[in-house]
Amino acid sequence: MSTNRSERLKNLSPQKRALLLKALGKEAVQAEQSKRIPRRSQQNSAPLSFAQQRLWFLARLSPENPAYNLPAAVRLQGQLNLSALQQTLNEIVRRHEVLRTAFAEVDGEPVQLISPSLDFALSVVNLQHLAETEQQAEIEQRTLEEAQRPFNLTRDPLLRATLLQLGSAEYVLLLTIHHIISDGWSMGVLVREVAALYEAFSTDKPSGLPELSVQYADFASWQRQHFQGEKLEKQLAYWKQQLGGGLAVLSTDKQRSPVQTFRGSQQSFVISASLTERLKTLAQQQDVTLFMTLLAAFQSLLSCQIKQDNLAIGSPIANRNRIELEELIGFFVNTLVLRIDTAGNPTFRELLGRTREVALAAYAHPDVPFEKLVEELQPERNLSYNPLFQVWFVLQNAPRPPLELAGLTLSILEFDVGMSRHDLSLTLWEISEGIQGLFEYKTDLFEAATIARIVRGFQILLNQVVIQPDIRLDDLAEILAEAERQHQIEQEKQIHLSGIQKLKMAKRKVMKSLK
Repeated sequence: MSTNRSERLKNLSPQKRALLLKALGKEAVQAEQSKRIPRRSQQNSAPLSFAQQRLWFLARLSPENPAYNLPAAVRLQGQLNLSALQQTLNEIVRRHEVLRTAFAEVDGEPVQLISPSLDFALSVVNLQHLAETEQQAEIEQRTLEEAQRPFNLTRDPLLRATLLQLGSAEYVLLLTIHHIISDGWSMGVLVREVAALYEAFSTDKPSGLPELSVQYADFASWQRQHFQGEKLEKQLAYWKQQLGGGLAVLSTDKQRSPVQTFRGSQQSFVISASLTERLKTLAQQQDVTLFMTLLAAFQSLLSCQIKQDNLAIGSPIANRNRIELEELIGFFVNTLVLRIDTAGNPTFRELLGRTREVALAAYAHPDVPFEKLVEELQPERNLSYNPLFQVWFVLQNAPRPPLELAGLTLSILEFDVGMSRHDLSLTLWEISEGIQGLFEYKTDLFEAATIARIVRGFQILLNQVVIQPDIRLDDLAEILAEAERQHQIEQEKQIHLSGIQKLKMAKRKVMKSLK
């Protein structure tokens, strides 16, 4: 099969790829199959993937750190078939070896240890005896406690599920999984499988899901063998050139502690539907993606408000460019380190072009694991911050299946887990009202007021660049500074008026008491 044809196949959806292979004939099918990741010979153990090895190392440094828990809380309303849900979770654990995996050190090296079977227990907590206000308080407390309860990586399963029963037809399901065996895409796989299996088991039907052709441990073994030699060196050369030299460290409100902490908080906001459409129009006009446009805006904000021009930004990539990996639960996501030059007071349009160039080059060199990159670049090691970047940016586009179970109405419960993996991160995803945004930050480094200022600045900046894409960064910085001055004046005025109102109320009370 030619290189061009292989590239076309890799970029197609699974359905379109299958149709094309069918049209190309038996020879194409055999060529595609021959490149698939092979099953490993050793079934009960495997090496760690590069990504897993980094989390294993971090867990050894701070075993009680829950920052890499992936928690979710879902409200279920309707008639729940508890035995079908228990059967569903056990079947998913059976299907995915990674959910039966623990981690140990053998001869000085970490390894995955895979249990041949595992009886997964769904914990059920009855809260029906509590009043509604007490139930809500219990939900909030248990949700936070569950999200912050650390896993012991040497014991499986690294997945927990607790069902809170609020009434005969109302429940809250708490799911927590460690990042070392999962990622954002995996959560979509999990939701799809829960929906399919629960519907089958609640009507006494067998699972209709096909068996998986490979497992995560197969990928980890293949990755260790595959990414070495010339293939690895060619991609490494790009990253060494791109990230060589000194990288700036993010300026913060408070002095960094000798060892970084992960205590955090968050502030959310919404980009309106009308502004979202104008951002998409600007992206089309400049031949860039929405991701590139929002990233360029975020980089501009950092330059204008934090006054740093040499900051690298970390951003995830799904790293599932092979068909057999798309339906697996596991830690596949890789980190791209994007270093966009903001020197020379460029216009926003010019910065969009620079962002496009950096992003496309990064996408052309996606296979070097972030952990390997750190090992090769050998940046100065400092336990108080990430060695290559401290700022994180995500535009969520992983497949999000509808949240539905047969006979049940489901809704996600949003909550602040009180942690942040990165010093400062911005996560965005499209909603019907426009774009939902979430800033997360480490409370040991930033004041809440600083993040509120950043949120205001981002909204103002976005509105400005869609109107005036040729505005220069220095002029943007002046606009943001003036807007902040006006905001402070308005705040002081409100405080003053509030003080006068309180004095008037106190005077009335005194006058009443004298009558």
